[in-house]
Formats: sequence, structure tokens, C-alpha cells
Amino acid sequence: MAGVKPWSLVLIVLCMMSLSSLVKGADDNNEGLAASFIFGDSLVDAGNNNYLQTLSKANVPPNGIDFKASGGQPTGRFTNGRTIGDIVGEELGVPNYAVPYLAPNTTGKAILSGVNYASGGGGIMNATGSIFVNRLGLDIQIDYFNITRKQFDQLLGPSNAQHYISKRSIFSITIGSNDFLNNYLLPLVSTGTRISENPDAYIDDMINHLRNQLTRLYQLDARKFIVANVGPIGCIPYQKSINQLKENQCVDLANKLAMQYNRQLKNLLTELNGKLQGAMFVHANVYDLVMEIITNYAKYGFTTAATGCCGAGTGGQFAGIIPCTPTSSLCEDRDKHVFWDSYHPSEAANLIIARQLVSGTTQYVSPVNLKQLGNL
Repeated sequence: MAGVKPWSLVLIVLCMMSLSSLVKGADDNNEGLAASFIFGDSLVDAGNNNYLQTLSKANVPPNGIDFKASGGQPTGRFTNGRTIGDIVGEELGVPNYAVPYLAPNTTGKAILSGVNYASGGGGIMNATGSIFVNRLGLDIQIDYFNITRKQFDQLLGPSNAQHYISKRSIFSITIGSNDFLNNYLLPLVSTGTRISENPDAYIDDMINHLRNQLTRLYQLDARKFIVANVGPIGCIPYQKSINQLKENQCVDLANKLAMQYNRQLKNLLTELNGKLQGAMFVHANVYDLVMEIITNYAKYGFTTAATGCCGAGTGGQFAGIIPCTPTSSLCEDRDKHVFWDSYHPSEAANLIIARQLVSGTTQYVSPVNLKQLGNL
């Protein structure tokens, strides 16, 4: 080592110590989940759209008013508090919330608890959400995970990284609603699509895209998946408003399309469980779970499932079209509303949904729940 300056040796030792502590940190508590990787739309977006030029944003008050980690400041989450993805991670013991991929501080050790790629307006199909100008579709979200995957190799070394991703990470996919609401069912914008593709062909197209997308994640070492079906989109305040429905009515066509897609999604996950060795695809039956909460809202401590808390007093009976902004009216009893705004559940509803997915029975999560998936 002749000619090596003393300060060079110090730097080398420090670098080795830093790498060693990083790998050790990733290996501590070897049992259980360490990271949560979240893909999807505004139901689980944690702030990616803050960094896009898009019409789909939630980085203004009163969004986030009950989000304790930010002191009640908006973070870009499309609800008053935590998303389903946040709560699931907490319940499973993941040490930190998955950080938004597009946030500038999502580098180095920050990614060890997982990364959130979800984007308001995003969908399975690349054309979905074009009305919002910019959004991250699922293809782009997986492209971004491919970059993260390489960063894990650099952080932990290839062998440790593969173990971390395949054994100690959970991959949640909550997507599909916008493929109907902001694509196939969107007035004017989707007329061409509906003329060229009947519902059967469109849903087949969605399923084929999703098969390829989930397989790509598998090829990048993802093994523990939870995939949510599409909820009862015909029952959200937005749909009630634009269709001028009564409080207990829902839009039939939207729900029928969701149910048709959901049947095929369940078959797809069964197919992938049989085909992709070592993977477990868990099916989250969000449709039935949310429909149960909407139908029997009083049983769960809610006073309404027809109006959103934010904007309920603005813009007519259901205030379903006006987004949640600083000028929106705000209900006082936020935990008594199933919906936060025209589209998105409140934190109180998210809590019920997330806990069912973590510890519930096969009625809503199958073949195993998330607690069981984490222990596989």
C-alpha cells in the first residue's frame, strides 16, 4: 500500500463501515416484512402527482387534515389521513411509509422501507386518465420500479437485494377504476373507444395488459403480491351526482363493468399462482367489502355513504363533481363519512378496508390474508 495517503485509508474504511451498516440494517429483524412497494391510482397515491404537471392533485388543504405524520398538512394523498397502503404497511410492521418515487429525497436508505409509485388518474391502460394531462400509468410505474430494483442491488449487493425483494417485501396493486371512470365510461373522450371495442373486448384488453405487467414485476423478483379488484364505482358520490340519483341508488352500468372485470381478474390471479413458481398472488375483494360498508354504513359507525365530507355543502345535492380544495365546505365529523370527497374513501373507511385485508377471512381476501402472506 506504498504511496497511499493516510486520509485515503480513512475514506476507504469509512466507506466499508457505511456499506456494512447498510447491509446490516437491511438484515436486522430478518423475519417479517421490511418493505412495501405500492402501485396504483389516487386511492393509494402518496404524493407522486405533486411532482407532475397534472390536473389530478391533492397537495392543497383540507386534504391530509388528519394525517398525523405531516401535522395535518397536505402531502398529495387524496384523503383526509392515511391511505389503505399506509395502513396496511403499519399493520404489517413495515417501519416507515413507502416514499413517493418522484420525491427528490427518495434515494439511498430511504427506499429500504419501500417505494410508492401510485399516481392519481393512472390506470392499467396507457390512455387512461389523459383528461388529467399527466399521470403515471402502470407500465411507467413498473419502469420506475425497474430503476429502484437496480438501486437495491447497489445498496445491498445482488444476493441480499434479491432476498430482500422476494422474501421481505410486499407488492400491492390497486388499479383499474380509472380505466372505467376516466377512460371507457368518460363522456365524449371515450366515444371512439366504445365504438371500436365492446365491453368484453375492452376488459379482455385490460386483463391481457395486467397479466404482462404482473409478470414483469415477477421477473424483477417480486413474489408476494396483493391485487385489489375494482370497487363499486357506480356507488361513489361522483356517479350519483352526474346521474342525479337518489341517496341509495347506484349506476348499474359502471358496477356491471366492474363486476365483469373482477371475475376475470380473479381467474387471472389463479392462473398466475399456478404458472409463476414461488409467487403468491392474493386477491383483495374490495368490491364486496366496500359495497358492504356503503350498504350498511350505520353498522360501521358512519352517518352517510352518499356524500363526501369535503365539498358536501358545495355545488348541489351530491356535490359530486367539485374536487376537494381550500374553498370546499368541510364536514365536522370526518370519521362519520364513508367518503372523503367525490371519489375517495375517508381514513375511517380506509382503516376498515385495510384491517380486513391484513387479518380478514377469505370472504374479502384470498387464498391468504396479508398477515399470512407476510409470514410465507
